Amino acid sequence: MTTKRLEQIMMRLPGLNLPERSEYVAWAQLVELTSIEPAQVAELVDLGWITPARTGAAEYLFRLRDVYRIHKLMRLVKDLDISFDGGSIIVDLLERIEELEKEIEELRRLV
Repeated sequence: MTTKRLEQIMMRLPGLNLPERSEYVAWAQLVELTSIEPAQVAELVDLGWITPARTGAAEYLFRLRDVYRIHKLMRLVKDLDISFDGGSIIVDLLERIEELEKEIEELRRLV
């Protein structure tokens, strides 16, 4: 699922009531969008795998990028029947590969 698709879904969520477009979602919306257990969200935050912003009321706000990463993680965990920790490592490695591919493409353009 792409970030653009997530933004479209976010704008249609009932009860979201954001005053304007935002690239952040609250804890409850993150759980709803990703179908992840709240305890698993807490584990990912504790591991530093996702780093939410905090509001003045000490509530967490997650980026849409986090929603996308969790979707990838949960798909790996469910489809390949691997552990939560193993899936998070795979997602990190996939993202690193994407970054390196972008760098290679930029270098090719310069040559």
